[in-house]
Amino acid sequence: MSAVKSSAETMEAVCNVGLTKSKMTLVSNLILAFMAGAYIGFGSLLALRIAGGMPLDYWGSIQRLVFGGVFPCGLLLVLVAGADLFTGDCMFMPSGVAKHGVGLNKFFRILILAWIGNLIGSIVVAWLGNYTGLMADKATATYAVTVANGKCVLPFGVAFVRGIFCNWLVCLAIYMALSAPDGVSKAVLLWPPITAFVALGFEHSVANMTFIPLGIFIGNTATYAGTVPLTATWNGFFITNLIPVTLGNFFGGALFVGMAYYLANGIKKATPA
Repeated sequence: MSAVKSSAETMEAVCNVGLTKSKMTLVSNLILAFMAGAYIGFGSLLALRIAGGMPLDYWGSIQRLVFGGVFPCGLLLVLVAGADLFTGDCMFMPSGVAKHGVGLNKFFRILILAWIGNLIGSIVVAWLGNYTGLMADKATATYAVTVANGKCVLPFGVAFVRGIFCNWLVCLAIYMALSAPDGVSKAVLLWPPITAFVALGFEHSVANMTFIPLGIFIGNTATYAGTVPLTATWNGFFITNLIPVTLGNFFGGALFVGMAYYLANGIKKATPA
């Protein structure tokens, strides 16, 4: 017996997750989405805290590798502890529609509430991360502000494509983790794709819900005077970054993983009971 599910078996599991999510209550949806945003926020704080002490001009690509290497702990929390992540739903929900005929009202409700809950959880973690002084040293604070500044100046097309690439890899990580028989195997399988998307500089809407607000909070905190000047704004966060990245994440997960593997594996539409 294979240690992991076949691709076809994994795709069936993905479709079934989409069906299960469509049956969640509004309260469950929002609570689990809040938790997912917080968990990805924890991974984001960890990545900034560790990589912030490794100047790029000295460490070079090693800094990016370390940044990407510690970030996946957030997604591992989502998958093992259980939470509702918008970027994963971009794969699950279209698959649930294709196989089980999940209604579009439920499709949009799950995605919208997941995005909103993720946003709330992420911003709460970002605010508390700043309030508790986790980024208090100048190097880490400077790095956090620099990351936020850079994300708020990306052209629409660049942010969109980076969003596609990001969720292509994120959903592949989740897809492979679903094929695993145990928690250790899930961690091993999801780590490389997540490390890759972060180290490559692709754009994850939920991670940015922590990265950018945290940079704004730090940049507006008098304690950190002397760090790099803050240019990121709330308008840049929501309009310049989140809109194209969210759209890119949706298409990356829905088309290049969800629908691609649905069609490639010849999954048949379920017969109504």
